[in-house]
Amino acid sequence: MSVTERLTRLRKAYAPHENRPLGGYVAAMGVYAGVAGGLAALVRATGRPVPERPSASDVVLISIATHKLSRLLTKDAITSPLRAPFTEYEKPSGSGEVMEQVRDEGSSTRHAVGELLSCPFCLAVWVATGFTGGLVLAPRLTRLAATALTAVAASDFLQMAYATAQRVASAPPKR
Repeated sequence: MSVTERLTRLRKAYAPHENRPLGGYVAAMGVYAGVAGGLAALVRATGRPVPERPSASDVVLISIATHKLSRLLTKDAITSPLRAPFTEYEKPSGSGEVMEQVRDEGSSTRHAVGELLSCPFCLAVWVATGFTGGLVLAPRLTRLAATALTAVAASDFLQMAYATAQRVASAPPKR
């Protein structure tokens, strides 16, 4: 039995009433493993020292930058051309973000990529892996990029807090 046939049987047993793209998920996991392995091989080939433990400040910086870059890539209106081959526009969702649905037509790989590119939680694993590799291979550049993204994330929260304060201040008094 071929791998495709096994995945089809597994998908039908796993989710008989839904089209879950297990083959696409396998492909995505393979690409992720290849990227992570490639980063590890590159670190080894360059002889860069791997820190025994990242600093707390790097963890905080990378965490906030991962959050922002994941949302920017998966939800921002401006980055929608990157997602368009895999998703369909549904509606705006506020603060410059859009809601999209994964395209149903096409291969299971296309569907899985659509899920990855429209889910900030899913993409965050990939982004954090890139930042982590960057901290070893190019720490100064990685920290600089992460600092910019962290500043944008802080600015986003301040913009939302300001807009909320304006609404509260202009609301009619309660009696």
